[in-house]
Amino acid sequence: MKLRHHIVSALILLLFASATASGQAPQAKLSFDVATIKPAAPLDTAQIAADMHAGRMPKIGQQIDATRATYTYEPLDQLIALAYKLRDYQVSGPAWLGTDRFDIEATIPEGATKDDVPAMLRSLLEERFKLVAHKAQEEQKVLALVVGKGGPKMKESATAPQAFDPNSPLQPGERQVDDVDGPMRIKMNPDLTITANMGARGTIIEKVDRQSMSFDIQSSGVTMGGFAQLLSTILMQIGGASSRQVIDKSGLKGYYEVDVEISIADLMNMAHAQGMPMPAAPSNGAGANTVPEASDPSGGSSVFDSIKQMGLKLEDSKATVDRLVIDHIEKTPTEN
Repeated sequence: MKLRHHIVSALILLLFASATASGQAPQAKLSFDVATIKPAAPLDTAQIAADMHAGRMPKIGQQIDATRATYTYEPLDQLIALAYKLRDYQVSGPAWLGTDRFDIEATIPEGATKDDVPAMLRSLLEERFKLVAHKAQEEQKVLALVVGKGGPKMKESATAPQAFDPNSPLQPGERQVDDVDGPMRIKMNPDLTITANMGARGTIIEKVDRQSMSFDIQSSGVTMGGFAQLLSTILMQIGGASSRQVIDKSGLKGYYEVDVEISIADLMNMAHAQGMPMPAAPSNGAGANTVPEASDPSGGSSVFDSIKQMGLKLEDSKATVDRLVIDHIEKTPTEN
């Protein structure tokens, strides 16, 4: 089980990194010089495990440098979200958008910058998948993050988080993920915890608690708005499309240290639902390979319990949210 826990731990941070972009897409019609699209092969979990034990993050998701953009094992809803600079749960379309996965390798034209890449990806999806979509604002049921009756029990960060130089050298085993909100540096630590340094947006440290069979996500220097985004990503990944977006209505300002506990069963089932196969654990007797059933996130899961312990709660509410509505898209891209 230990190996599977750490693989899922890395994957959820990569999913979060893929889902944190926001803003408006560039208006100019830009395109990659050359791009190839192919269905993604199944994950090589043995290679992922070897990379993680060597202190390397799995090469999954978006990677961009000065000349190339690659997207590895990405579902279409993630690709569309990246192209429009939205979060994946803001994309409304057929269910298979979250299950059909692709690998894309593209060459960035001379003179273009990383800021141009989302518009290029959008052009590619329009050309190869015949994507047609429109933005809309809809009133929907949401979960409001509010302060509980006893008041907040979180510790306020002593100092505000500081931005880092995105052009500075990476540390060994460190990987930089770029999005509109700013760069994020993710690193596997020697103790197998995973640190995501988001600069001025705070830091996330993720670790496994084997006694409670849970993942512990500790964040420092984060705003309540950023925490609401993290909760939205977690709940959408665990509960799927039936889950609701989390909106910050706490009224709390400043930066805080927060701690969320998530059951391993929830994450294992999340990974399975996302098409991410987990390697079988060595059999040590009856039931050694059994994965416990996931808890129901809407009925007192460990996520909700952790929030209560911080003096916060999630309550039913309604809000006007931004959505990207898919009008048309093909399941199979045109040939390279």
